[in-house]
Amino acid sequence: MIVEIGAFSLVLALAVSLVQAVLSATARVTRSRVLAGAGEGAALAAFAGLILAFAALMYAFVTSDFSVANVAANSHSDKPLLYRIAGTWGSHEGSMLLWCLALTGCGAAVAGLGRGLPDGLKALTLAVQGVLGVVFLAYTVLASNPFARLDAPPIEGRSLNPLLQDPALAFHPPMLYLGYVGLSVVFSFAVAALIEGRVDAAWARWVRPWTLAAWSALTVGITLGAFWAYYELGWGGWWFWDPVENASFMPWLVATALLHSAIVTEKRGALAGWTVFLALAAFTFSMLGAFLVRSGVLTSVHAFAVDPTRGTLLLIILGVTAGAAFALFAWRAPALSPGGVFAPVSRESALVLNNILLAAATATVLLGTLYPLIREAATGEAISVGPPFFNLTFTPLMAALAILLPAGPLLAWKRGDARGVAQRLWVAVLIAMACGLAAFALVSPRKAFASAGIAVGAWLVVGAFVELAERARAFRGPMTETWRRLSGLPRGAWGMTLAHLGLGVFVLGACFETGWKLEAAEAIPIGGRLDVGAYQLVLDQVRGVEGPNYDAERGYLRATKADALVCEPRPERRFYPTGGQTTSEVAICTRGVSHLYVVLGERRPGADGPVWLVRAYWNPWALLIFIGPAIMALGGLVSLSDRRLRMAVGAKEARA
Repeated sequence: MIVEIGAFSLVLALAVSLVQAVLSATARVTRSRVLAGAGEGAALAAFAGLILAFAALMYAFVTSDFSVANVAANSHSDKPLLYRIAGTWGSHEGSMLLWCLALTGCGAAVAGLGRGLPDGLKALTLAVQGVLGVVFLAYTVLASNPFARLDAPPIEGRSLNPLLQDPALAFHPPMLYLGYVGLSVVFSFAVAALIEGRVDAAWARWVRPWTLAAWSALTVGITLGAFWAYYELGWGGWWFWDPVENASFMPWLVATALLHSAIVTEKRGALAGWTVFLALAAFTFSMLGAFLVRSGVLTSVHAFAVDPTRGTLLLIILGVTAGAAFALFAWRAPALSPGGVFAPVSRESALVLNNILLAAATATVLLGTLYPLIREAATGEAISVGPPFFNLTFTPLMAALAILLPAGPLLAWKRGDARGVAQRLWVAVLIAMACGLAAFALVSPRKAFASAGIAVGAWLVVGAFVELAERARAFRGPMTETWRRLSGLPRGAWGMTLAHLGLGVFVLGACFETGWKLEAAEAIPIGGRLDVGAYQLVLDQVRGVEGPNYDAERGYLRATKADALVCEPRPERRFYPTGGQTTSEVAICTRGVSHLYVVLGERRPGADGPVWLVRAYWNPWALLIFIGPAIMALGGLVSLSDRRLRMAVGAKEARA
């Protein structure tokens, strides 16, 4: 009965989304506040329907209702409760329901929180959001129904992919979708503004908080995914330029560019057309990602489906929605205001260069992701584009962006003083150079590019503090005055500093871990030893253990350094009988911000008894790779808490 209620709620949400689109569009044409209010109510009702449908599907997973095809294919009664819950969105059908939940939730948020928006813009935004809801809900109901029943239910389900039975993967998709689908609001704002023919500073101010919220959630979601890949796959790395990883990274890059471009539009009224273009592109890349991971064109451990038919439908949705939006942009763009004039050396110019580099980086990732697919479709020849390509193309662009970043906030609007900025950043230059030279001289083996990366990371970190010191006029007066200025800084300024600081922390971790990572692998017997860097690993024993839905071999090792015990890693090799799959559960010993990473491999016959393949990695400063994005996301949330940012505009502007 509960499953039927969920199915009915899903269909009802589709109908209500259609009503939302029609009422809101009619309200804009007739300027009727009554119809506008009804459209807002429909947005809230659609979200309520999706909540009920999602809760019903979750109930089916928790109770192991195998009469539901989705549950039978992706769950098992022996799974721990957390992973039965996570199974709700662990499949193609469930993930599409989560997508629709986030989409209607965004529409409800606009209806409930957009009180300062002009009536016409709000109505059109809800109308576009309603159309998106109709499109994706229709796809879910007609082609990916999560409530489809089985005529002959099995006694047990086939369970969820063991690689996805992990806490990070339980929370990764919801956070990722908040960011992915949160960009739909920005898309709807852009389409509404193009229809209205008004893209100005007020519009940019309304767009920024929605972009910032989506960007922060997307940052957390991508970081959780990278952390999952790091410790669950057992490959010793955190980013592999996998096409599915790129599918979420491209919207993040575009959203980052949009955040910076919207500042120029808001403060100076410039780059209006470019800002609208980025707003459309951000959600377009989200839809492209949905197509890539659900169409079967990609093979990945975290692709959702291999179904060309449903993939074709998603491609049609992408083509129709994005095509219509960009056609509208092409029609309206010539009429948009070009904005104010600014000098080559100014904050506007720095932000324009920032956007050029981010756009080029996005194009690079897009090319590396799609080129193998296009080449295979055209010639039948399968090729792969891996880290070497991205290291040669993407990394230089990001290095140039990082070098530019600390100088941008110190430049004045309209016309900046390059010499004055250089004088304020000389301390950061000296510290960055000292850090790079120290890394090259002291860390063995000597690596010039990795040392240069350390210098860039230090430049970003120190530059963030210099920018903060300049705002507080530190060292130019009494400490009481500096403290007063610091305490009076708006939260948006603190958020920007945290975001730039977090990027620097990430660069430090990524460059040190990539440059000086050590790896060792050997098949060793009980009592055998493996050396990795300054650490020695001894395999004391291997025992069989029984989990809730798996059997495992657990290795008991001792890690020592200079004969002193450091930690006792407990890696496992798990076998899941239901799916017949084997996975590795790595053991990570944290040493400061570095990791000793141990993987237990398969058992092999040896001359004097069984041996086990043990792989170990020394990942220096690896923890910074995940701390940095967490600081960036925190910066976004701090900025979002700034009331002046969340307020759309003043009453006078709203009336205009």
